[in-house]
Amino acid sequence: MTTQPRLVLGIETSCDETGVALYGDNGLLADTLHSQVAMHAEYGGVVPELASRDHVRKLIPLIERCFADANIQANDLSGVAYTSGPGLVGALFAGVSVARSLAYAWNIPSIGVHHMEGHLLAPMLESNPPNFPFVALLVSGGHTQLIKVSAIGDYELLGESLDDAAGEAFDKTAKLLNLGYPGGPALAACAEKGDPNRFTFPRPMTNRPGLDFSFSGLKTFALTTSQKNELDEQTRADIARAFEDAVADTLAIKCKRSLIQTGLSTLVVAGGVSANKHLRITLNNMGKELGTEIFYPRHDFCTDNGAMIAYAGYQRLLAGEHDKLSIQARPRWPLSELNTPQRN
Repeated sequence: MTTQPRLVLGIETSCDETGVALYGDNGLLADTLHSQVAMHAEYGGVVPELASRDHVRKLIPLIERCFADANIQANDLSGVAYTSGPGLVGALFAGVSVARSLAYAWNIPSIGVHHMEGHLLAPMLESNPPNFPFVALLVSGGHTQLIKVSAIGDYELLGESLDDAAGEAFDKTAKLLNLGYPGGPALAACAEKGDPNRFTFPRPMTNRPGLDFSFSGLKTFALTTSQKNELDEQTRADIARAFEDAVADTLAIKCKRSLIQTGLSTLVVAGGVSANKHLRITLNNMGKELGTEIFYPRHDFCTDNGAMIAYAGYQRLLAGEHDKLSIQARPRWPLSELNTPQRN
């Protein structure tokens, strides 16, 4: 029997962002976020134990703020959705334990959401969402994947990174260039001052068939280039620009190949790296060439957030899905293991 949720609380704690949102029959009612970037900047990267503790401190105040912003009470809720994986196990357990406890106390169903499904469906939160089927490029700190999406839960993996994801390569290259943390935005800002003609980086795995990616070699190429040149401010910018160009071109080439292979004319781009301006320009140019319509989430929903988890959970609760009482976090969870919700 199909369950009709009125309002779903979404909780995201997979890494270093604590996100809480409310999504229901009338759309997104509230969305709050606490970023841990300032805390982790001292260490040059995410410290899992600190991330977990900060989620514990921030979750309840953010939930209370969401309730106040939407002017609702706990008894207005019909379900709780939370990120069950993949992610840092301690951070996941912080959100899972709070979500499951609240759902039990309020006597409402709960549902564990796949973090990457949340990213994949984030463009659905916009006023002009894409229609199924489409190709999705999921590009974040931990994942770079091309997926054929026929419906919610009906996902076919077309290609993925065989080593570093694009976001990881951005962060590692920023670190070797001493650009600060978080690396991706710092490298993009530096690249804006770079000369696009000074250095040329390879476009890995584009000269062979297939849709898989490899970005670890680009990081090594950036390291070698920096060692061969005096690393002044302009050289840093020029290397950053060459690296960013190579990543954007590689992603665009593989997206174009996937669209031709599937015969689809819609591309969804989601995940933290999808906020990169140069990547969007490169993909948009590719889309014009193919006649492809490209959809992105708004900037705030590119990175981890509670709204995407609330939306994905709403759709699955709508189909009558819900979790058992056991608390489960899945730090590794292939997207291919998800099922397609069956609605009556």
